[in-house]
Amino acid sequence: MTNRRDFLKRASALTLGALFMDGMVSKANAAENNVMAGGPLGLQTYSLGRELSADVPAGLKKIKECGYSYVELAGYREGNIGQIPVADYKKMADDAGLQIISSHLTPTVRGQYTKDNIEQIKDFWKKATEDHNKMGVQYMVQPSLPQCNSQEDAQYVGEVFNAAGEISKAGGIQFGYHNHNYEFNRLTPGGTEPITFAIRNYRPPQGEPMPKTVEEIFIESTDPSKVIFELDCYWTVMGGQDPVEWINKYADRIQMLHIKDRLILGDSGMMNFEQIFKAFYNHNHKYFFVEIEDINSGKQFERIKASADYLNARGFVK
Repeated sequence: MTNRRDFLKRASALTLGALFMDGMVSKANAAENNVMAGGPLGLQTYSLGRELSADVPAGLKKIKECGYSYVELAGYREGNIGQIPVADYKKMADDAGLQIISSHLTPTVRGQYTKDNIEQIKDFWKKATEDHNKMGVQYMVQPSLPQCNSQEDAQYVGEVFNAAGEISKAGGIQFGYHNHNYEFNRLTPGGTEPITFAIRNYRPPQGEPMPKTVEEIFIESTDPSKVIFELDCYWTVMGGQDPVEWINKYADRIQMLHIKDRLILGDSGMMNFEQIFKAFYNHNHKYFFVEIEDINSGKQFERIKASADYLNARGFVK
């Protein structure tokens, strides 16, 4: 005979089992129906190329439909994002239900940073800060590497980043730097060219320390209150490095991520997204941006949707 205690145990087990199955079904349905199973997702708009620029208002709404809640912009030119005035772009994003968190932009000065062009660089960041305030942007991130052939070159770039960070901070915006694989080249004092990351077995002369990477020098020569770093996890791997190690080593400096793969997230099998997100969240950071590099395929919306589904189905995102 079943007593009351046995009945309650069985009922509890059945209830828990039902809840578990409901949770599994809900998660599957979330991926299938594009309902976010985890936390909000961010997208770098560069991923869409002409598919977005051809009709920005409709494209922004489609980004939202693909499962993204916030974006990082690309294409800033003085007063505009692409051909659209910044205030108008903000309204389009608002209408689409998207928050503009960050923006990628590069000073008009290219090549080497010197004392002769630093004022021109400062002027660029002053105008950029004014424009980005109109959109409520929290971060302005430089995604391009100035010429660096020696440790001294990289240290001076760090000084310029500090100046940019001071300008943006005065305007209520955080300045940041985004890496590609080149930042994992190594530089020597007084050097004339980088030691490429492709030289896997490089060893310094006996008794000399291993030269530092460009990224290390940037981090060490910048003020934490003025400059943060956005780690592009894919390009970090392409530079022969482990993103998790960098996130843990520089937890206070690396405050945003780019999440990408060769094409669609998860397809290559070489990116350890689970551990990347775990390390990132362990340090109480939250903003990341999915990015697709091949922007001329005509399949960009398809790929950002598939990438959002991948993240939702695996529960990496909080």
